[in-house]
Amino acid sequence: MSEIALTPDPRPLGKSGITVGPIAWGMWRFAGVEARQGRALVEAVFEAGITLFDTADIYGFDGSGGFGDAEALLGEVFAEAPGLRERMVLATKGGITPPVPYDSGRDYLMRALDASLGRLRVEQVDLYQIHRPDILAHPQEVARTLEEMIASGKVRAIGVSNHTTAQSRALAAILSTPLATQQPEFSPLCTAPMTDGLFDAAMASDTAILAWSPLGGGRIAAPTTDRERAVAAALDVVAAKSGVGRTAAAYSWIMAHPARAIPIVGTQNAARIAELAEVYRVRWSRQDWYDVLVASRGEKLP
Repeated sequence: MSEIALTPDPRPLGKSGITVGPIAWGMWRFAGVEARQGRALVEAVFEAGITLFDTADIYGFDGSGGFGDAEALLGEVFAEAPGLRERMVLATKGGITPPVPYDSGRDYLMRALDASLGRLRVEQVDLYQIHRPDILAHPQEVARTLEEMIASGKVRAIGVSNHTTAQSRALAAILSTPLATQQPEFSPLCTAPMTDGLFDAAMASDTAILAWSPLGGGRIAAPTTDRERAVAAALDVVAAKSGVGRTAAAYSWIMAHPARAIPIVGTQNAARIAELAEVYRVRWSRQDWYDVLVASRGEKLP
């Protein structure tokens, strides 16, 4: 039986013309430290072969303050070591506006983009994504805004996060520039994108998938329910065969899907970042891969 093997080779970010590594680093917890500590983490990420850095204007927000803190810290890192910016594919997001839930209106998003650029101390981001869909924003307005961002030279490529297949399709039908990315939650514990049409649509349109919460919010590392323990056990079988840890097996399970999803790894521990190279040691048989899916479903496949 043939095995599914993974490689660290770069791949295209949709049709944007940008290439990235097969793993991304998420910066939702990148805040609250000095610039030198932040720089050390960024350099550890580069050492692990990761080039796509995923942040957002809301990262750092704790419910009452900290909005923009992750971007601001990265901006301090760039000020200290300007050359780091040129080595990465920099992605940010906007549209969540506490205490109001969402705003994807043109005026707000353009201000949000400028504010992000100011905090990051850059003139351009490589990827700008709508963080969550604004039900009160018409796709035509959102499309015009995203295209204005590209025309301004402040954004190279555009995408969406947490959008349904239908919401993404409606936006894509109006855009003259293809959506480069979709960013859904996806893990061995959250497999809906494989069955709700999102992955199928992304593969049909050559849109890159960025998978957030690839460890199920930590539940894969520390399972507490019967279902979580069953998934962990199925992952452990392959992890043991490959001589890696469970988290590496989980990331590789995500990456083995033909949609070529890019897991967004959120660890802020340099040692754990270095361990990401273990992902490429994992080999999946079809049986082993489906065993994890069956454990997640809690029932046999039809």
